[in-house]
Amino acid sequence: MTTALLIIDVQNAILDGEGSPERQPVIDAALNETVGRLQSIQARARASHIPVILVQHDGGAGDPLARSSNGWGLRREIAPVPGETVVHKMSSDSFFQTDLQEQLAKHAVTHLVIGGCQTQYCVDTTARRAVSLGYDVTLLSDGHMTGDMGELSFSQIIAHHNRLLGGFRAGAQTIELRRSNEITF
Repeated sequence: MTTALLIIDVQNAILDGEGSPERQPVIDAALNETVGRLQSIQARARASHIPVILVQHDGGAGDPLARSSNGWGLRREIAPVPGETVVHKMSSDSFFQTDLQEQLAKHAVTHLVIGGCQTQYCVDTTARRAVSLGYDVTLLSDGHMTGDMGELSFSQIIAHHNRLLGGFRAGAQTIELRRSNEITF
């Protein structure tokens, strides 16, 4: 089994405005903690010569994640090093109209370790799609983040998606949940 680390949408403005004025500092602090865990696992992947692939969302003109804007930029903590792949996307699915599958094929990847942002959109959609395309997935249960949504807090959304995605199957492939400190390469 060849593994790759896939970090989705950890961008400068990814969770800006995703909470009330009272909640935004809590969201920002939780995002910083998540980014720290992703940075740590990214360093372990690099040290073990595991491919690291970063996904970067383009929200289109006028969006906080519009291509080439400051908000679109990847967070400096997880910025790619020379030779690492950055996949650009415009939808929740990191495979849709991108070269992600071709990049994975270059490394003969069969297993993805996934973390990143927008749990209920990009992380969920990409993890499910990966399994349906024949990849085994390890979802970092403490390595994905989102903002509040209506009456649901980010922590409720994350817990809900961990419960939904843990054990999700498509044929023989499955999504396994693991904490970031449990991952060894």
